Amino acid sequence: MMDVDDFKGDLASVDADLLQLNELLSPLAVKSNPYIAQELFQHWLSLPKTNRLVKALINDAKAGVPLNVPGNVTSLNASTTNSIPSMFPAGSAPPLSPRSSSGSPRITKHRAGPSSLGSPLRLISEPVKELIPQFYFQNGRPPPKELRERLLFRINQFFYGHMDGLQIKEFKVVTKEICKLPSFFSSVLFRKIDANCTSFVTRDAFVDFWVNGNMLTMDTATQIFTIMKQPDRKYLTQDDFKPILRELLMTHPGLEFLQNAPEFQERYAETVIYRIFYYINRAGNGHLTLRELKRGNLVTAMLHADEEEDINKVLRYFSYEHFYVIYCKFWELDTDHDFLIDKENLIRYGNHALTYRIVDRIFSQVPRKFKCVDLDGNGIIMRNEMQFFYEEQLHRMECMAQEPVLFEDILCQIVDMIRPEDNSYFTLRDMKGNRLSASVFNVLFNLNKFMAFETRDPFMIRQERENPTWTEWDLFAHREYIRLSMEEDVEDASNGSAEIEKTYIKASDQTSWRDHPLVKNLAQSTRRKS
Repeated sequence: MMDVDDFKGDLASVDADLLQLNELLSPLAVKSNPYIAQELFQHWLSLPKTNRLVKALINDAKAGVPLNVPGNVTSLNASTTNSIPSMFPAGSAPPLSPRSSSGSPRITKHRAGPSSLGSPLRLISEPVKELIPQFYFQNGRPPPKELRERLLFRINQFFYGHMDGLQIKEFKVVTKEICKLPSFFSSVLFRKIDANCTSFVTRDAFVDFWVNGNMLTMDTATQIFTIMKQPDRKYLTQDDFKPILRELLMTHPGLEFLQNAPEFQERYAETVIYRIFYYINRAGNGHLTLRELKRGNLVTAMLHADEEEDINKVLRYFSYEHFYVIYCKFWELDTDHDFLIDKENLIRYGNHALTYRIVDRIFSQVPRKFKCVDLDGNGIIMRNEMQFFYEEQLHRMECMAQEPVLFEDILCQIVDMIRPEDNSYFTLRDMKGNRLSASVFNVLFNLNKFMAFETRDPFMIRQERENPTWTEWDLFAHREYIRLSMEEDVEDASNGSAEIEKTYIKASDQTSWRDHPLVKNLAQSTRRKS
């Protein structure tokens, strides 16, 4: 017999208990000498009955027929033993030793029962399913039960006694108190819910839209976006803002004086919308997305406009003073009054303050200052690009007998003002994070403002310190509005304080905008209001 040390097989993993051997060939004997197990296994495979059994099991497995085996391992062992042909002559097999249901008394093994698939050859333990709470809601997260019940209670109070529903005038309080939206959204929200144009919004219709539609749990920007946009679009257009501005003009106390000037109402709304899209729609494609709306300050400005009675204190977008300055400046430049400005018109702005090179860039469809100077469009402003624009400024200073300032000195001054991350170029991030960035562009292509910046009027410096949150445009619009509104009455202007006189800026050609009758009437109205 071969020595155990010389055996190189893999019979160490054979479970001797499953062989159901008698005492002469006990499992312990098989484990101590693996050669015996190999011989027994080869002998069993060579029997004709075993061959038929194996083939039958393979065919059943291929056909997907479950094996007809009792449901525990002990029965499996017994049936396996009964199906194996005896290696002893009939009647000469020694009796098996008594065996407990748990297997050998010397070796105790814990076995899993057969799988639910019916096959004892695949013992599978079912994985425990972890319950993951829902985190995505297509129509928004539903409100918590407590919040929902509290809101329904308030809704019932507002709709109590209105069996047919609320009319559009009665609905404004719901817009402001329940929805927490600006009151001038009332008409748009009313028509959004009253899809059938019944002129009424019932309690159930409002609950279905605002509560069941999960509008309640959205942030204010998303609520406004959802209310304003058309159902088949994922963005806002300029037309979507017109109903909002129309109601603002009808209801805001600071715009009451425009009730008798429908033409100026239209121009005001148009200007506000253009300003919104200029600042918020950074892509410049006329499609205002939800992402752009959230990143901008429009929602804050809308809420401010709804709470503030003096519309001129809402500096972002809605200030009437800002509109007045923009309109009058446009009217001055638009000599033929066709509401279009060409290059020759723009060159006259501010007594020819702008250079020809920057005007050419503006009319090449480059609307923003940074992109105007970024000639190659690589997202950074290099030294040579700045020098290209400053060359014309330098030439104009020489023509005006002004002492020229060399570009190298100007560049050092700009670096000290902006403090870019890399002194060899300027990024949009460098410019946006600095209040003096507007002065940089004035140095490059606005001669009047460049000279004013060099002289630095002490009054203007004090005004900037008194209003630290005001932008350069806010300061300019405030000064220009005073000049334009007071210019109608020269005597009042001459009797004004010296401090106010310092705010005046001489205009190049102011013979045309005052001829507009609406401008004259509105100047008088706004002066009285101020």
